[in-house]
Amino acid sequence: MTIEAPEIKLVETTRVACDGGEGALGHPRVWLQIPEDQGWVECPYCDCKYILKGREDG
Repeated sequence: MTIEAPEIKLVETTRVACDGGEGALGHPRVWLQIPEDQGWVECPYCDCKYILKGREDG
């Protein structure tokens, strides 16, 4: 059985909302804060990784 890699989204702001992106099949909307020193954050529900543009290497 193979496991799909989590989705990665490039964003322009350090505060992002995630709801799973599948309408009623998603998850509750959560607001995530990208730490300036890290440059990315993962959603605790769906593991989607949000990367701040310009910080793709980190």
